[in-house]
Amino acid sequence: MYMSEDEDLRIAGIEQESFVDGPGIRFVVFTQGCSHHCPECHNPETHAFGKGQVETADSLLKMVDANPLLSGVTLSGGDPMEQAVQLLPFVLGVKMRRLHLVVFTGYRYEMLMSKFAHPAMKELLTYTDILIDGPYLKDLRDLSLTFRGSSNQRIIDVPKSIVEGKVVLHEIQLKEMEGNLDGSFS
Repeated sequence: MYMSEDEDLRIAGIEQESFVDGPGIRFVVFTQGCSHHCPECHNPETHAFGKGQVETADSLLKMVDANPLLSGVTLSGGDPMEQAVQLLPFVLGVKMRRLHLVVFTGYRYEMLMSKFAHPAMKELLTYTDILIDGPYLKDLRDLSLTFRGSSNQRIIDVPKSIVEGKVVLHEIQLKEMEGNLDGSFS
């Protein structure tokens, strides 16, 4: 598992009001750097480490504070887990504001909870409400899915998963699966 050694938080961009990157109105931070390099990735410009712009937790939190309508914050990328150390001060500020946190990652939940994961990745996970996990797989592309690009990706209820010691799918995905008549989900 890769962890950026850069001391600075590097981002590729910000979306101040998104309705497609999690439930409600979201402040979205697109991190810079991703080791997965998924073929036909939606954000290939975010792959290179050391590029993008440097941001601080304080500057991002000021932007969050400027919008009282936000339901929460989404970390996308790139892969936010590969900058977990740099993101933790921002994430702590988000949680102090009692905002909901969604994290997109190419890693699987099980890998993030394993002994191989960097401690900061596990810590970031403990503050996460919803995790969208797994790499984008172009052969499993499905634009009808909520918040995901391919059917191998899961919407995980992280607090319930931690308590139960296993992956618990979020009600968003469970409702989506109920609506699928042929029952074919990965």
